[in-house]
Amino acid sequence: MVFSRLFNSLRPKASRNRLRSDTDEGESAHLKADSDAGSTVNTLRSRASRKKLRKEPPPRPKTANAKGTGNLQDFRPNRRSFDHAVDEQTGERIDHTALLHGLAHMGSFDSMHEAYGIDNPDRPPGERAIASFSPNLWDYIVGYLSPSDAASLAFSTKTLLNRIGKDPWHALNLPENHRCKIEFLVHMDRDLPNHLLCFPCAIYHVRIIPGEERLKATHIINHLFECPNALTQVAPKTRLTVGHTLPFSFVQLVLRSNRYSPNHGIPVESICKRWKDPQLGAQGTGTWSHQSRYYIDKGHLLLRVISQCFPEPDLPISAQRNLLYSREDYFPYFSVCAHWRDGDLMDICKCALGHIPKRREAISSQLKSGPNAIFSLANQRSQMSSQCSVCQPMRRCPRCPTEYLVELKFAEDKNDQVNRFKQAMTVTRWSDLGNGTSPLSPEWAAINGEFDGYDSLDTVKGRAISGTFESQFGVTLPGQRILSLNPRNEIKGEDGHNWY
Repeated sequence: MVFSRLFNSLRPKASRNRLRSDTDEGESAHLKADSDAGSTVNTLRSRASRKKLRKEPPPRPKTANAKGTGNLQDFRPNRRSFDHAVDEQTGERIDHTALLHGLAHMGSFDSMHEAYGIDNPDRPPGERAIASFSPNLWDYIVGYLSPSDAASLAFSTKTLLNRIGKDPWHALNLPENHRCKIEFLVHMDRDLPNHLLCFPCAIYHVRIIPGEERLKATHIINHLFECPNALTQVAPKTRLTVGHTLPFSFVQLVLRSNRYSPNHGIPVESICKRWKDPQLGAQGTGTWSHQSRYYIDKGHLLLRVISQCFPEPDLPISAQRNLLYSREDYFPYFSVCAHWRDGDLMDICKCALGHIPKRREAISSQLKSGPNAIFSLANQRSQMSSQCSVCQPMRRCPRCPTEYLVELKFAEDKNDQVNRFKQAMTVTRWSDLGNGTSPLSPEWAAINGEFDGYDSLDTVKGRAISGTFESQFGVTLPGQRILSLNPRNEIKGEDGHNWY
């Protein structure tokens, strides 16, 4: 008996798909006969015992509607009940689909079809509706549009071109529509990465060295494309300092690279520079050094130019003019906008020069004064300077997006081997150069004095241009209050006498 139990426990289970012969059936019958009754009960179980262990499904509640009863459960393969989805009062099946869709939908149900049509890329283009209008009606519509908008409308589809015609394109070639032609061509920047729009010619020229353009001084030939009118027409540019300008083509390249792709232009870091002026200031000192940096904020190019020099204390008026103005064009050595003559900018710089303290005399020269040397050594003035309420606040030009700050700092002069540390005057300029699409943009035109309707005190709201720029690069934000550069709103230009 023990041997039969051990034999049955170690016997492998026979496969159901095995083809059995008569000999196999005889052997299996012989083994079954040798096994005892207990092993036979454990090995072979009837299906009826399994059905007895299952619980019977609960009876369905009786409903008033015949739809909720019947022999539907007999036709279901799994015989599951759907009593939870049946209304107890009416006997109807509850559909929660509308409830779930109502929770997920936001907005009006009337606009669902229109919203789907807008996002559907396979929707019909509407050529039949456009072609259904007569050419006279389209001519009436075009009469209310500008030449650039009319040309863009004719350029959109072939159907509109057949209805409107090529007259809007021919109208752009007229000299009086040169500005409208530029507005029409600006929209093609995305599709022409290897070309650059020449605004004097109103033509896209091929870039000579794509991606390798670098900003250079004015006296260095630096062509970005081959223009046949380069010697007869002046390209748009803005003045940075003496001998250094920023052509609008570099503003295009920087903002196109940021707006579209790196293949469309150059990175913004490639136009940042440091340079010094070769000319000397008053009394052989006061050489100006400059550094420019740029930053893109909300699609606009921001500019910061820091100009620094080491002036002598107690300069007369003539020496101050030699220090501040260039003898080439009578413009300041530092970076200014086109409205620098109207206002208090130069008076502020002259006021700051008056706050520079005198340098201490050497002890050997003080001892030569005899008994008075003790009093001169005791009454030495501090070398730290402080500005007044006139030259300390930051100034904003009311006619363009430009801000100025004049500071006195104690810095190191590496060119002077005797007095290494001196008082340095620093003039910082922040400007918004616009979005770079066209030199006709309000910011660029206002900085160059070509747009008189710009009001910076009303346009630049919230954070100042200097605060936006210094929050990205500066260690500390300029904490000075901002005043108007031209509080009396006087527009005299060269006719005024305060600028010189």
